[in-house]
Amino acid sequence: MRPGRGAPSRTPRRAGAGAAGEVRAARGSCTTLRSWDRRYGIGPAVRADGRHRRWSPADVEVLERMCRLTSSGVPPAEAARLARRATGTPPSVVGVPEQPRPRSRAAGTLPLGDVRQEYRGLARAAVRLDAPAVERQLEAAVEQYSITGAWQEVMVPALHAVGRKWASSGDRYVEVEHLLSWHVSTALRRYTPSAAPQGAASAAGPVVLACVPGEQHTLAIEALNAALCELGLPTRMFGAAVPGEALTTAVQRLGPVAVFLWAQARSTASLALARHVADTSWGVKGARRQPLVVVGGPGWSGPAARELPRPPTLRDAVAILSGAIATAGTGEQR
Repeated sequence: MRPGRGAPSRTPRRAGAGAAGEVRAARGSCTTLRSWDRRYGIGPAVRADGRHRRWSPADVEVLERMCRLTSSGVPPAEAARLARRATGTPPSVVGVPEQPRPRSRAAGTLPLGDVRQEYRGLARAAVRLDAPAVERQLEAAVEQYSITGAWQEVMVPALHAVGRKWASSGDRYVEVEHLLSWHVSTALRRYTPSAAPQGAASAAGPVVLACVPGEQHTLAIEALNAALCELGLPTRMFGAAVPGEALTTAVQRLGPVAVFLWAQARSTASLALARHVADTSWGVKGARRQPLVVVGGPGWSGPAARELPRPPTLRDAVAILSGAIATAGTGEQR
């Protein structure tokens, strides 16, 4: 992510002996430090005689936090509040009083960067809690880019921006994330075509989509389900937190060509379960089949999961799974 505007080009270091060391800012950043001091109270709490400003280790710690937050895209006023709150430091004696926390409905508070205009419109509508506008933006994105394009280019960036804002703002913006997630899920289901008709393409069985036990995040597999159905490919969606035994039973009953397992957190990703599903077989003796197991989500980032296909994007997952169906439809073994 690009650094935010107004951040010094280099974080000042502690200098000199004793508790207070003079901060020497990088060339061209002194004006920014004075501005932060004047506007947000980010500065030395104690002033020496004359024009020199004396920075204590606590002052420097607040400044360093301020730099990191602005570099991650947090607006300076919000970054100053968070930096002081994290260190328990009040505004400096020459700084203005701490500003009231802006309300979530204020537009333009997300770090959007250089992105598609559709994403900007969606993110700003979500921050305003403007549900009708969110619906219109999602509808337009799907119609213009298809399910896969809308997910990768519009929905995911907006969800990530809201998540970053929530993470950096304490308990704020939770309502924004919930509203946006709900409408994204609704849009994905609305634009998911009816189940593909049984035919040559589905002769080898559908693609099973499920979250691992304990995993409640379903948006990614909802998008994958919609994208596969958009291509007319058969799927069976099982949703969140599918018990391992139930998943195995479903695989034995359906005889799927592939199983896609989603894990958002490493605490829920179970390589043992994935291996067990991959070893599950069905069919008459001498012609038994097993599913291709594909994993997705940051929970599978460990080295142990490298033995399984782990597509990095929705488009890659669609390519792998549609290829598996095509291969199975020709009677070839994977």
